[in-house]
Amino acid sequence: MSSSPICRVIGVTGGIGTGKSTVAEVLQEMGVVIADADRLARDAVASGSPVLAAIRDRFGAEVFTTEEALNRRALGDIIFTHPEERQWLETQIHPYVRQKLVEFARDRENTEAIALVVPLLFEAGMTDLVSEVWVVTCSPERQRERLRQRDGLTDEAIAARIASQWPLSDKVKRADVVIENDGDLDELRSRVDRALRSRAIPVESVERPRQRSQIENRLKTNGEGYD
Repeated sequence: MSSSPICRVIGVTGGIGTGKSTVAEVLQEMGVVIADADRLARDAVASGSPVLAAIRDRFGAEVFTTEEALNRRALGDIIFTHPEERQWLETQIHPYVRQKLVEFARDRENTEAIALVVPLLFEAGMTDLVSEVWVVTCSPERQRERLRQRDGLTDEAIAARIASQWPLSDKVKRADVVIENDGDLDELRSRVDRALRSRAIPVESVERPRQRSQIENRLKTNGEGYD
């Protein structure tokens, strides 16, 4: 990405349940354009897609609902307990996600700053797509509590999902910016704002009450932590 005229390509990553999505929303309200790898991954398994057909061929009807939609919980129960199946699935999805992220950045090559939110930025070998890496962290206790509230997971399921990713400490060692997310939304917003300014690129930070309320309402409605 170094040849691109984009000033900044921020890679936002971290552990599951640490707060990546909320950091992305805060960046967006501050004027940074966002691409979300999780949304692209969902697009990759949309109805009629080749990846969805491959999933059916490999796992059968047990990972589909009666309406023929992908049952993500059932699929997750398989891939988070069988690493070889997770690796297979990632080989199906990651090339699509990577290509879409490349296209996203190329289409915005004159934009002052963009952010690519990629939970598996390190694991999927996508650090070459960004100019700086932000790792969102929180305490293990807060991480597990968010996953219980958000996804209704058992302790065993939480442990399997956390174990499927690189240790958060390893990601922190490779980060350009570390965003700690153990506080409230105002604290998180302040840390994101400081990180934007500290990189010496004049991204304007503007308070927008309507957007701020949308973030807070989502967290309250979904019973989520700042994830």
